[in-house]
Amino acid sequence: MIRVLVVDDQDLVRAGLRTLLENDPEITVVGEAADGRAALFQVRELCPDIVLMDIRMPGMDGLAATAAIRADESLAGSRVLILTTFDDDEDIVQAIALGAAGYLLKDTSSDELRRAVHTAAAGGNLLSPSIARRVMERLARAPKPPVPDPRLAALTERELAVLARIGSGATNDEIAAALHISPATARTYVSRILFKLGARDRTALAVIAHRSGLDIID
Repeated sequence: MIRVLVVDDQDLVRAGLRTLLENDPEITVVGEAADGRAALFQVRELCPDIVLMDIRMPGMDGLAATAAIRADESLAGSRVLILTTFDDDEDIVQAIALGAAGYLLKDTSSDELRRAVHTAAAGGNLLSPSIARRVMERLARAPKPPVPDPRLAALTERELAVLARIGSGATNDEIAAALHISPATARTYVSRILFKLGARDRTALAVIAHRSGLDIID
């Protein structure tokens, strides 16, 4: 059973999220909080698997609460999944830098949200496709010269091609279509690259791709 803490300053939103999440028999909402400070207290008391966190809240906001949770080693078992109406670039980048397991917008479908909770609980990281592309575009605009990562020497030519597409924000299905392979094979390549590079998640791979100046070569 995946234990979730819902954090949002609007009562109706929290109630709606509780109902939506608990339609999945493998998810239970163990608590609610209306601001970051209350969320931090609840995380320490309840030890949820997932903290579904809004950003803009009175008092301590969601980003500050995320930073506090990630900084406390005793709370390492609780992963933060940002769910917000705001798609501000600074918020997105800061949330990722603080260690959020994902960043989703509130127009995410019910099924996608439940899948995101399962993915985060299993140790995965995720961004909605539109958010992922914006993060990659922002990184691409950063005025830093490419610095080849020595770990890339361990990758095959095909793995480098997959990594370059991850850097562009492509999904597994898009990678599969571009390289004429099956989605299952694309997922295998992504898993293999994560292992070879010792990367934590797909977002970390995208950062490596951009910092190394990997370009898509058709």
